[in-house]
Amino acid sequence: MNKALYGIGTALLLALALVACSKKEAAPVATQPAAVAVTGVTLGKAIGADKRVTAPTDSFAPSDTIYAAVETQGSGSATLKAKWTYHKGDKVAVVNENSQTVVASGPAVTEFHVSKPDGWPTGDYQVEVYLNDASTGVHKFVVK
Repeated sequence: MNKALYGIGTALLLALALVACSKKEAAPVATQPAAVAVTGVTLGKAIGADKRVTAPTDSFAPSDTIYAAVETQGSGSATLKAKWTYHKGDKVAVVNENSQTVVASGPAVTEFHVSKPDGWPTGDYQVEVYLNDASTGVHKFVVK
């Protein structure tokens, strides 16, 4: 009986040794933070203390201040730019263009806005958001 137990014990030790030797090393965890990326843009007439739009819309009145809340993720320094334009037929007029440097260490919201005290002309508009001079997308809206 002792020979049988000795044989089983030896077999178990060999099996454990094989499993231990075949175990692969885990991939190292990345220590470099991900670069800043734009994850969303929301338009609206007002923002909260957290810089987020309180009631998203793409339709505005001539007297409204128009807000764009730009959501980002990642870490590092980046330049965000908002280029606001008015479109009438095939003509395009730049209404405003402004930029902000952000230093992020996770999710963040950056706010841009435009206003016109004497009122916006009715029609089609858009805001194009850039991250380090590369367009992240166009967001159309209308003034009625």
